[in-house]
Amino acid sequence: MLLDPIHLSALSSILRHGSFDAAAAELAVTPSAISQRIKALEDRVGAALINRGTPCTGTPAGLRIAQHAEDIGLLESRLAQELTLKQATGPARVRIAIPADVLATWFMDVMALVDGLLFDLVLDDQDHSAEWLKRGEVSAAITVGGQPVSGCDNFALGKLRYIATASPDFIRQWFSPGVNEHTLASAPCLTFNRKDNLQKSWIAAQTGRRITPPSHYLPSSQGFVDAAIAGLGWGMNPIGLVRPALEDGRLCPLKPNAPLDVPLTWQVGRVLAPALAPLTAAVRKVSKDALLPEQ
Repeated sequence: MLLDPIHLSALSSILRHGSFDAAAAELAVTPSAISQRIKALEDRVGAALINRGTPCTGTPAGLRIAQHAEDIGLLESRLAQELTLKQATGPARVRIAIPADVLATWFMDVMALVDGLLFDLVLDDQDHSAEWLKRGEVSAAITVGGQPVSGCDNFALGKLRYIATASPDFIRQWFSPGVNEHTLASAPCLTFNRKDNLQKSWIAAQTGRRITPPSHYLPSSQGFVDAAIAGLGWGMNPIGLVRPALEDGRLCPLKPNAPLDVPLTWQVGRVLAPALAPLTAAVRKVSKDALLPEQ
């Protein structure tokens, strides 16, 4: 099926900005022209592509086609570089799914190493970023473990170390009898979102029991650290984020020498792997210093 690049750019712009008017402003056309392009594309595909609302969002078909358009942009950008052609359309855009803790600890350094790309980052829980790749809604992802996604090249990166931390006052209040299944079942913990199983995984590793403690839901990596320092609860924090607070005593480990190491993998669509080779190199370079090595 041949799809008009002008129609594809209208779809991508709407989904990026959330409205027909903003897409029109970006593409320097009228909102009516944007509407006509989307109607023509929907007629061509035979399916609705946009959920009209505030903001506008993509249907499953719309999201998949928009990702296809961005993939084409990456391949064309790579071809232009190889043929030393001038890129009149500017830098290519790449959509990547990564865990929020990866962005908070080391992925910014990756982005700083790569020229000629605009990043569209999808943040999800560490156990679910692979689902974005499987649905074809991103070009690459940092996933947990080594389970490969079909059609992707994958590279083991290392392990992100987490420490169960809380403020000294919180530990005195809730864990004076010790860290055990009874105190862990009653002490409030911090949870990123309802997909987040890090705290439960650590509890299971320490007690051998599946326990669901009372939880605050805080979808922010830095918010986790701040909430733990404030004494709201205990939580699993990347060692890179909490090292200063551990060193100055604002936070303490719940148990000494009881980390949770989460293995991370870089996965990139095989068709796009050559175009994203500089990004893959940057991911592997930065992660080598930021993560614990695989053993």
